[in-house]
Amino acid sequence: MCLGVPGRIVAATDSGPLRMGTVDFDGIRRAVCLAYVPDAEIGDYVIVHVGFAISQVDEAEAAETLAVIRAIPDALSAELGPDTEAPAHRADRPPVSAKPLEAG
Repeated sequence: MCLGVPGRIVAATDSGPLRMGTVDFDGIRRAVCLAYVPDAEIGDYVIVHVGFAISQVDEAEAAETLAVIRAIPDALSAELGPDTEAPAHRADRPPVSAKPLEAG
């Protein structure tokens, strides 16, 4: 199942190439890309899909959507997945080189 999950922005930073933030989803916090919601600020509610905030919503809409998601057993934790960071590279493969391929 792929849902857009509402959450509240609790931190934001513009220090990298993309605006990033921390979003609280009913007690579960995840790093989220905020590039698609440039006007969103700390305290605002956003809909997040696959790690990207895709729209802003008001608190009432966020609460209503969370209530529906809570009614589905394990839906919130299933949508947000495990609290893990992506590895820099897989241990069984060498890291990808930034060197361009040679023309043959």
